[in-house]
Amino acid sequence: MNEDVKKTHKAITGEGSALTKYQDVIVGSRSLLFLFYYEWCVWLGVIPGALGMLFRQIFWPRLFGSCGRKTVFAKGIVLRHPQRIHLGDSVVISEGCILDGRHYDSGRAIVLGNDVILSNNVILSCKNGFITIGDSTGINAGTIVQSTNHCPVSIGADVIIGQMSFAIGGGDYNIDRLDIPIRLQGIKNDGGVTIENNVWIGAQVTVLGGVQVGAGSVVAAAAVLTRSIPTNSIAKGIPAVVTGTRGEGVEKCA
Repeated sequence: MNEDVKKTHKAITGEGSALTKYQDVIVGSRSLLFLFYYEWCVWLGVIPGALGMLFRQIFWPRLFGSCGRKTVFAKGIVLRHPQRIHLGDSVVISEGCILDGRHYDSGRAIVLGNDVILSNNVILSCKNGFITIGDSTGINAGTIVQSTNHCPVSIGADVIIGQMSFAIGGGDYNIDRLDIPIRLQGIKNDGGVTIENNVWIGAQVTVLGGVQVGAGSVVAAAAVLTRSIPTNSIAKGIPAVVTGTRGEGVEKCA
């Protein structure tokens, strides 16, 4: 079994009180003072309308490792290990988002730059991984970005990611052995995912570990990127292939 699963499972089912398990898995701190503040903010998280948004804008920034000015938090956001999450100025986090910053070695698991917007139900999930998102990047509804086992996901500035897309670093199990279950063989270190600046990724695109998307590229809807693509590429298909280069004629993406 991979080490992250072992640690999470042990934290939930091992020795200790229900309170300490909750602190270790959800809150990310054994401090009772921080626990009380976290619980207060959880209550504020479900208040609807302008009043709830105002309360969260006042109280929530203190939850994070750092939080810039004018950050907006909608209703129903789920935070885990918020002290490992760092937000820039004017970040917008929409309804139903999950930001899971669990990491056992680093205080900077999730880092969002200035003017980042996460649409409804976006999930940023770290299990001993790292997620960084550059300035002025928008991630549309239902997208999942996951980093595990020290396989980082780096998304640059001015990136557009369409609805229900996936970018996953550390998502593949080793499968060579036949004498033990796949789940016990551990996660491959695939090097993670890099999406460079000024990339447009369409809806329902999957970007697998080990892939680098060159700056200025466009990836058509429903594509599956299993290999890196160079700067200003236009890619489509399953698996995705480069069908053109921006600036060289006109290419229609479907």
